[in-house]
Amino acid sequence: MDLLQYGFFQHALLGSLLTAIACGIVGTYIVSRRLVFISGGITHASFGGLGLGFYLGMNPILMAMLFSVLSAFGVEWASKTQNVREDSAIAGIWSLGMALGVIFIFLTPGYAPNLSAYLFGNILTVSTGDIIWIAALALLLVILFSLFLREIVYVAFDRDFALTQGVPVKCIEYVMMCCIAVTIVLSIRLVGSMLLMSLLTLPQITVSDFKKIIFGSIAIGFLGCVFGLVLSYLLNVPSGAFIILVLVLFFLIVKAIKAVLKR
Repeated sequence: MDLLQYGFFQHALLGSLLTAIACGIVGTYIVSRRLVFISGGITHASFGGLGLGFYLGMNPILMAMLFSVLSAFGVEWASKTQNVREDSAIAGIWSLGMALGVIFIFLTPGYAPNLSAYLFGNILTVSTGDIIWIAALALLLVILFSLFLREIVYVAFDRDFALTQGVPVKCIEYVMMCCIAVTIVLSIRLVGSMLLMSLLTLPQITVSDFKKIIFGSIAIGFLGCVFGLVLSYLLNVPSGAFIILVLVLFFLIVKAIKAVLKR
């Protein structure tokens, strides 16, 4: 409990809660629509934006956000209008983003500061500005899902049925892809771009009831962040790896309990 007196730890807890809310909401759509591979592609494509930000001397997060949104729209456009298989388009932006990131970081004079924090995460470095951005995103997602939950569920589970019901499918798909990209970039400081895909999927697949999946994944994601945060502080290692390990343990424990109850 003595950790709570430190400002950086308070920021880390608040950042964990807000990130868990954003990832819990967006991750539900990702898992329901089976977009896990897309989230991985956008996550790794954002590395190109990080490298470009370091090379130009600009904010890496803003450049990564721009790169990620354009990558998400590019995948949606290519797969829906250009007869390009979705997995092929994802593989293209995945490899392109990583390649550009390596090139820009190599060309950047000197050493890229805090690069490991973007790759592997370090929630102890979360600033007040980061909290404000993720809080605004979490609030926007809560409002969006509260107003259009039925339409989003239609699109996530059955796109063709949603079209027959007059749902603006294309608009919802592009809005959700934008939300996925922004959530990924703003969550990079938590677990890093290398491990972020797990935060968007592991809590969601742990909960099987769709009616409870959003709230359940938020709770599991926050608990995983807290346990991982404490362990990373005590052992002085990047927080992202421990957060993912804790989420995997939660998943295995829940599945084991369910198996025992069925027997």
